[in-house]
Amino acid sequence: MSNVEAEPAELTCTSAPGGVEVLSPRDVPLGGPRAMSVRRTLPQKQRSLIGAWCFCDHYGPDDVSMDVAPHPHTGLQTVSWLFTGEIEHRDSLGVHAFVRPGELNLMTGGRGICHSEVSTPASTVLHGVQLWLALPDAHRDAPRNFQHHVPPTVRLDDAEIRVFLGSLAGSTSPVSTFTPLLGAEIVLPAGARLTLDVAPSFEHGVLLDTGDVTLAETALHPGDLGYVGTGRSSLTLSSSGGARIVLLGGEPFGEEIVMWWNFVGRTHDDIAAYRDEWQAETDRFGRVEGYAGSRLPAPPLPGGRLRPRGNPA
Repeated sequence: MSNVEAEPAELTCTSAPGGVEVLSPRDVPLGGPRAMSVRRTLPQKQRSLIGAWCFCDHYGPDDVSMDVAPHPHTGLQTVSWLFTGEIEHRDSLGVHAFVRPGELNLMTGGRGICHSEVSTPASTVLHGVQLWLALPDAHRDAPRNFQHHVPPTVRLDDAEIRVFLGSLAGSTSPVSTFTPLLGAEIVLPAGARLTLDVAPSFEHGVLLDTGDVTLAETALHPGDLGYVGTGRSSLTLSSSGGARIVLLGGEPFGEEIVMWWNFVGRTHDDIAAYRDEWQAETDRFGRVEGYAGSRLPAPPLPGGRLRPRGNPA
C-alpha cells in the first residue's frame, strides 16, 4: 500500500533495546476516490522499528473501496495481510496477483519498483494490515521480487496460528527475507492463556486487531502495539473474551534509515534522487501494465534537508 499522505514526515530510524511498551496508534487519513483512515503504530517518536519492521498500518473493518494508482518503493519489502476483502495487485515486475485473507504477498522494492492496488468489485469491506520491512544496507538495491504464500493453520493450546514469516510453534514460512524475522496471525479463544517460545535475540511487537489481550501482564486495547525487547525466550498472551493479534519480531536492525513517502534510504540526497527519478519516469521504477489511470505523483519535499531521527534512549 502507498503512503499517500499529502505532507509525509521524514524519519531516520534506529532500533533500541527497551522494556514493555504500549504504542498507541494515530489515525492517518489516506486519499483516494473514497478516503479511508488507517491506524498507524510504526513509525512514531516512541519507537521507529521492531527488528526490520519499519511501518505498520492497521485498517478496517471499513466499508470503503481502494484505488491506489501506481506508486514507487525503494529500499524495502511490503507485506500485505488481509482479514477481510480482496485487493488486486499489479507491479512493474509484471506480477498480477490478488491479496486475500490468510494469504501473504511480499514484494521487494530494493533498487526500485512500482505497483498499484485496487479493491475488487466484490469487496465492500476491507480489514487488514499493511507492513514494511527495511532492507539492510548491503541489500537495499536488491532486484524486484514478489513472493506469495498461504500458511497453514497450526493449533497450540486451542489457539490458531498462521506463520507468514519466520518460524513459530513448529511452523516455518518458506518466504525469504534479508534479516531474521517473524510474522504471524494468532487467534485466541475466550479464556486462553498461551505461552510461545520465541528467539531471545528478537524484539517483538503484538498488534491487537480485535478483542482483548494481555501481553506479559500488560493489557492492550484494540489497535495498540505492545513491544517487548530482546532477552525473552517466551511470550505469554492471555484473553478473557478472545482476540486476534498479529505478532511481529526480528533481530534489532542496527542501522539508521531515512523514510519519507514511499522511499527508504540513508540520506536526504538518496530520497531527493529517488523522488526526481520517479517524477522523471526513469527505468529505476519501471511501469505498471493494466492499470486504467495515471501514476501517483510524488509530494513536494519538505523545506530544508531531511534530518535524522531515532528512537529515544
